[in-house]
Amino acid sequence: MLAVLGVLFVAVAFGAGRLLRPVVPTPEKLLTYECGVDPVGEGWAHTQVRYYVYAFLYVIFAVDSIFLFPWATVFAADGYGATTLVEMFVFLGFLAVGLLYAYKKGVLTWT
Repeated sequence: MLAVLGVLFVAVAFGAGRLLRPVVPTPEKLLTYECGVDPVGEGWAHTQVRYYVYAFLYVIFAVDSIFLFPWATVFAADGYGATTLVEMFVFLGFLAVGLLYAYKKGVLTWT
């Protein structure tokens, strides 16, 4: 019943929006809008994939480094020091292998 009500709510909202909105297409409205500047040239731009790879690698290593802080707090607790230290080095080993793999594939070369 809840799913039916949810779907019905969304359908009514979209239907009301379609009925109530003004439809006056003009050439200006059909232009690609980008930061208030009129577009120049084609709408398609080629972007180098390597920039996304750098961003992706940064996110991976930044998020993974967050896991080091809880380990640092557990490392100070009694009875967990050696286990936490081994786990931390295993984790850092996985990160190092990933970084080495990215280096071997030539992802980290800036051209």
